[in-house]
Amino acid sequence: MKSTIITAWKFIRFDQTKSIGIVIGIVISTFLIGQQLGTFNFLTSLMSVLVKNTTADIWVVDSKTADANQLILLDTRKEREIKSLPGVEEAFPIVITGGKAKFPDGTSANVNLIGSEFPYFKAGPDGAKIIEGQRNDLLQEAGVSAEYYDRNNFGGSSNVGVEFEINGKRAVITVQTKGIRGWGGYLMYTTLERARYYGHIPSTNISAVLVKVRPQEDVDQVVRQINQAIPGVKAWKTSELSSSTIDSVLSSTGLGASTGSLVGFAVIAGFFIIGLTMYSSALDRIKDYGTLKAIGATNVYIRNLILTQATLFAVVGFIIALAFLMGFQKGMSQAGLLIEFKPVMVMGILLITFSIALLGAVFAIRRIKDVEPASVFRG
Repeated sequence: MKSTIITAWKFIRFDQTKSIGIVIGIVISTFLIGQQLGTFNFLTSLMSVLVKNTTADIWVVDSKTADANQLILLDTRKEREIKSLPGVEEAFPIVITGGKAKFPDGTSANVNLIGSEFPYFKAGPDGAKIIEGQRNDLLQEAGVSAEYYDRNNFGGSSNVGVEFEINGKRAVITVQTKGIRGWGGYLMYTTLERARYYGHIPSTNISAVLVKVRPQEDVDQVVRQINQAIPGVKAWKTSELSSSTIDSVLSSTGLGASTGSLVGFAVIAGFFIIGLTMYSSALDRIKDYGTLKAIGATNVYIRNLILTQATLFAVVGFIIALAFLMGFQKGMSQAGLLIEFKPVMVMGILLITFSIALLGAVFAIRRIKDVEPASVFRG
């Protein structure tokens, strides 16, 4: 094995121009794949942020709702009915409504207001993502939260103390978050009653009910219990509503197909670039392979030699591409595009990189396996 690696490395060094070309092909393909998958993962997280940012076991919404971004108002009496069920420890009403924010410099933006009850604030914001103020500050007069990364859309500042208007009514930023981005609108958290006030939602209506299940109770059983006992609503496990929301948005936007196509083209392009370059390199060194066969090398050895070269190309290309992806991640984070490359995703990209390189090597293997040892003695 060691001798194969040494020989493979000598072959790589022999034709540095083509070797560099193969590595560049791997780097480009791997980077494009990682970039697309990372961006796609970030965008899908935005689609279900309203659900993921809560700590509830169950969401109860209108029976026709399968997308948390398009909630239909419920009667507040549903909350009391849910609380009366034996498997439910507590139920928390929330209001999610849209609004038009206007800032002192004339900038305007569409915002999504998320209101929930003090002191729980079950709908958010996540305390770990608050960088200025604290959740209790939402109790201040006209208090709402604002996202740091949305500051350019909020008149240049989302700092605590900024006064502006929502639907023509006074609002004040009392909490600043960092890392809570929305899908189709900027997120602003506030109290339940203030969300009603800004969104003109009657006191008899709510958007959803967040349910905490009693200890030792089975969440699936409580979901079935709610769905069977209360007409006009549908209970979802939080994770299932999150998945349903993502599926709904993807089916309506075509984002999944678009990303899949780009990844597919990156894989195909990388496969052919690497394959044809390795094939060309094999042609240039046909006599070298013939010499190896003349001194006793088998087709299996030649195949392993070419695959070892492809593996070395893949390792070097992946390391370089990963460095570029980390730089891309850091650069995008400055603009609020919070791309995360989890270990599972990195391993997936690594497997794709090796697959591209090893499959590309097939071009060279098919050409070399038919080389006759005697070819080395021909002119």
